[in-house]
Amino acid sequence: MNEKVYRQEDSKVEVTGFEARYYDTLMNLITLGWYPKFIDKAIADIGLKPGEKVLDFGAGTGRNALLMKKYIGESGKITALEIGPEMKAQFLKNTAPYANIELVDRRIDEPLPYENEYDVVFISFVLHGFVQEKRDIIIQNAYRALKPGGRFAILDYNNFDVDKAPWYIRVAIRKVECPLAEDFIQRDTKKMLKDHGFERFEEFFYFNNYLRLLKAYKITSSSNHV
Repeated sequence: MNEKVYRQEDSKVEVTGFEARYYDTLMNLITLGWYPKFIDKAIADIGLKPGEKVLDFGAGTGRNALLMKKYIGESGKITALEIGPEMKAQFLKNTAPYANIELVDRRIDEPLPYENEYDVVFISFVLHGFVQEKRDIIIQNAYRALKPGGRFAILDYNNFDVDKAPWYIRVAIRKVECPLAEDFIQRDTKKMLKDHGFERFEEFFYFNNYLRLLKAYKITSSSNHV
């Protein structure tokens, strides 16, 4: 059987228009209030510490950045990358009072200039929305940006057999999500990360193990890995 070929046009990762303007409210409504508790728990599981520097890939409205700021404090710093006009406007409004949160208009699926600078790179429900070639670029960007000992925290779908999942999961993945989501779910995310130099993993599971926070560690310097 030939492997299905996906295009970046199959993605829904870049949210625009009405959905972008009311993203946080819509997420709260469609999850019946479950999402705020979930994201609070997931951010806590990253294990952020005071003074740490965070690079936030696809930062959205700033909701996650504000949660992370509680842990890194005034001595820490968050660099948030986002390209969506509506998302950027909300991010700037929501984070305006905090000088240690900065927004950069930059794509995450193109080479980035950061190297050995950050303690944590965080990405939330974004990686699955790219074709594999772009995912590889994003992972390599994270690896280069991290200090030795730093961690890449990926909050996204776990790897599982969609055919064996409950009907409501199958519907969500195959009818609501973009086709790239199922492609991501079927791939071995840990192997994907190992191929780019990450060496140690920690996992936290949510929603009956269908969602996962996967932390991957950069043990060596980027100069030792191509």
